[in-house]
Amino acid sequence: MKDLKLDLGDFLPYLVNRVGVIIAEQFGAEALAPHRLSIAMWRVMAVLASTGGQRQIDLAELTSTDASTLSRLVTRLVRMGLLTRTRSASSNREVAVALSAKGSALVARLIPRARAIEADAAAGLSGEELAVVKRCLRRIYGNMKSRPAEADRSPQGRRVGKTA
Repeated sequence: MKDLKLDLGDFLPYLVNRVGVIIAEQFGAEALAPHRLSIAMWRVMAVLASTGGQRQIDLAELTSTDASTLSRLVTRLVRMGLLTRTRSASSNREVAVALSAKGSALVARLIPRARAIEADAAAGLSGEELAVVKRCLRRIYGNMKSRPAEADRSPQGRRVGKTA
């Protein structure tokens, strides 16, 4: 008989989610809420601050946000005056998104708050330990991103070749 017990305190998905939720809640309440921003909006702005203007489709990938949700976020941020959105010169279907001057100034004020909450979360970890945690989380994300959908797996959990 299979073991039907699962210790959430030692279950990786629960631990990752638990950490992510508490950091997002605290950063959101302390730094973002006064500016009427959500964590998802912050991600968009932070990516644009570090990478520069992006096509909306690329921004969806960089922020791990589905395209329709991203479109709504961008629309709201444009209305708030924090982003600009322009049609691509090469394709009418492509939309380029960038931080406005107001958005850049806000991100510059929020980055120290983001770094402070990261430092609080990592208190007691050495720089090397923190680097290992980040490297492991990136690897786990990559594993899950490339994981085949359940429909592509055999009952034994192995990949099944697609047929024509």
